[in-house]
Amino acid sequence: MSSHNALFHSLEEQGWAVSDTLVPASWRAALLKQGQELWHAGHFHEAGIGRGQSHQQRPDIRGDSICWVESGSLHAGQPFFTWMRELRHELNARYYLGLRSQEFHFARYEAGRGYKKHIDQHHGTGHRKISVVLYLNPHWKPLDGGELCLYHPDGHRETQRILPMPARLVIFRSDLIPHEVLPCRQARWSLTGWLRSDEPPLKSLGADS
Repeated sequence: MSSHNALFHSLEEQGWAVSDTLVPASWRAALLKQGQELWHAGHFHEAGIGRGQSHQQRPDIRGDSICWVESGSLHAGQPFFTWMRELRHELNARYYLGLRSQEFHFARYEAGRGYKKHIDQHHGTGHRKISVVLYLNPHWKPLDGGELCLYHPDGHRETQRILPMPARLVIFRSDLIPHEVLPCRQARWSLTGWLRSDEPPLKSLGADS
């Protein structure tokens, strides 16, 4: 029996799932250290919205800074990325999603920043199938804010608020679940990514989404 059964059942029933036990604390700590090193080396940049000619920076809408990573370039992250590939294969075997690749970036929100309600599909594309968020902060309290708000597919009804607790993993349907990041009261770190049905374009450490 797969250790992911509870995760899959929740994904089937509601389009999203949360686990506080699947990712070891040691993986979280190693990834945070790697992300902080990239931050101090100047590899992060302010994220934007839209693609191509419509791309723009709107910190009033999206307030995180990001750094795209190639899984092979992060020695500290190899256990997580290897496990994620295995999860991707299991999702394919179970749901025939045609997942062929994965892409990830570190995301850092300064205190006071958030990300207004949106969906993780670029206009006119459908390659992102499953969104993945792993929270990296070593400590988080309810008063620190920064919750991930998930909405009903109709976009009007909030269904869940998820605190970014250490090593908490969230997955959800990229094409189905609108979501929002509420403003945080301390720097908020995560590793965010997508399981895709294509091979994503190569991104440098400074490339945007």
